[in-house]
Amino acid sequence: MKRLFDFLMSLIGLVILFPVLLLVALAVVLDSGWPVFFVQKRVGLGGALFPMYKFRSMTVMREAASGSFDAGDSSRVTRVGRWMRKTKIDELPQLWNVLIGNMSLVGPRPEVQKWVLVYPERWKLVHTVRPGITDNASIEFRNEEALLAASQAPETTYMEVVLPQKLALYESYVRSHSFLGDVRIILKTLFPI
Repeated sequence: MKRLFDFLMSLIGLVILFPVLLLVALAVVLDSGWPVFFVQKRVGLGGALFPMYKFRSMTVMREAASGSFDAGDSSRVTRVGRWMRKTKIDELPQLWNVLIGNMSLVGPRPEVQKWVLVYPERWKLVHTVRPGITDNASIEFRNEEALLAASQAPETTYMEVVLPQKLALYESYVRSHSFLGDVRIILKTLFPI
């Protein structure tokens, strides 16, 4: 039922949002050129790597596609990128990931391999479900960028503070997720209080 819901909702979302997607793509090109999309390998269901799509919100840096992490560094964020990140519109291309089956609308956010290797045993449980576009950790850490930017050692803060808390929320989701719970998470994502 979850996969059918994901497929139908992502298909409907892509059709309805197609004009918005085109306008955002045009804005990215006019603001900072090509490419329109940022594609990065993330770890998904069963520990398999897959390409996750986002609208590009930063200047191009080749190492980023392989998982380099500029924790809290917003110096490369473009003008359009700032707006996209604030509104989360940069995440919309992940509807394609949902449509083709390597992501779900709701589930633990997929991580780059570098951070999966920090807590491999905990990620084993998390990788028993499809990763998602949104989840309780996404809602809880909506201000993650600002939190890391305020840190003296952003990578350490991410590894020792943020990631363990996210993993606890991911593990909780894996153990107790339900269709109605997913609907609640979608509503909380779309209409934050």
